[in-house]
Amino acid sequence: MDRSEIKVLMISTDRNILAPGSAVSERMKEYGELVSELHIVLLSDSSHNLKNTELSKNIWVYPTNSFIKWFRSHDAERIGKKIIFDKKFVRGKSLITTQDPFECGIAGLKIKNKWRIPLEVQIHTNLFSPYFSGFLNSIRKRVARKVIKSAESIRVVSRQIGDEVVREYQSSGVVNVLPIYVDKDRILAGKVKLDLHGEYGFKTVLLSVSRLSPEKNITASIEVLRRVKEFAGDTGLVIVGSGPEEAKLKSLVKKLGLVSSVIFVGWQEDLTSYYKTADIFIQTSEFEGYGLSLVEAAISGLPIVTTPVGIATELSNGLNAYICPQNDPEYMFKAVYDLVADIEKRKAFASNTNQFIEANVFSKEEYLRRLISTWVSTSLKIPS
Repeated sequence: MDRSEIKVLMISTDRNILAPGSAVSERMKEYGELVSELHIVLLSDSSHNLKNTELSKNIWVYPTNSFIKWFRSHDAERIGKKIIFDKKFVRGKSLITTQDPFECGIAGLKIKNKWRIPLEVQIHTNLFSPYFSGFLNSIRKRVARKVIKSAESIRVVSRQIGDEVVREYQSSGVVNVLPIYVDKDRILAGKVKLDLHGEYGFKTVLLSVSRLSPEKNITASIEVLRRVKEFAGDTGLVIVGSGPEEAKLKSLVKKLGLVSSVIFVGWQEDLTSYYKTADIFIQTSEFEGYGLSLVEAAISGLPIVTTPVGIATELSNGLNAYICPQNDPEYMFKAVYDLVADIEKRKAFASNTNQFIEANVFSKEEYLRRLISTWVSTSLKIPS
């Protein structure tokens, strides 16, 4: 793919960009192959002790190193404005892209307004969900409204979020749907090193792969297991992930007498053995922007039980997954137990996900082609 002449200013919160060999660091290097220059302003605190870094010959990372987190957005704005000037960004051959419409987005908008460089806003979470609530999120929603309505283009990870953007904000910006890149070939080629059945002694293994945070609602998965075990006592739940809810969830498991049936394995770098030796993937999230683990599970051949969040809305209930209404534990229990009891249905669900995978999983080349296409078209939308 030919390198474009455009210069990109990216505003991000992902500190793994500076972790050598990390997936996001390698992805930034691939983005750098598409453009003339990529400058990344990284929202961070002084306690992170990060330094300006040249990631490759045309990619530079500038941590904000803010005194407190409330200054991050302001510091990103200040650094970004200076980059635009010092690096001689030219209208029509440059753009600003922000990882979110919140803290990153407002910094990007102020830089845009200063230099009249077009703005692309990325939306990776479903801020339209009624579960996206609380005081801080209410502030974020107000910020997002202003940012999204002012952006030249909005990049979303699912059609559901794209439809919500159009309906809620009636933005003049172009909405582009570009799902997160998933390396299908890597997943299919992954080697199994551990059999969950042999390791934990369960006949049927339910698998949850998720950050352990309130909106993921892992409590619901544990409650489902409790119900299922009344009829299939040799069923277990393996939870992959870490987060602020871990202690609370472990306390619940102990209270319910499920310590030997719910296994917390923490965050894992290689998920191959989990996806390929579990029996059913369960997702009980209140909201998702995309749902990477669900897609990885589908590619691995796992039948899926999920709430209607993120990319799960592209599945077909009863054909290749069970899509359970929010706050309906009885429906979720019946869906999971049906698959626990019916091995042939599990196989049918797994087989029927092929069309879903083909429609939503792109090759790396196609993903990068779509990305640079949106960047080039955005760069030409010069703000008035």
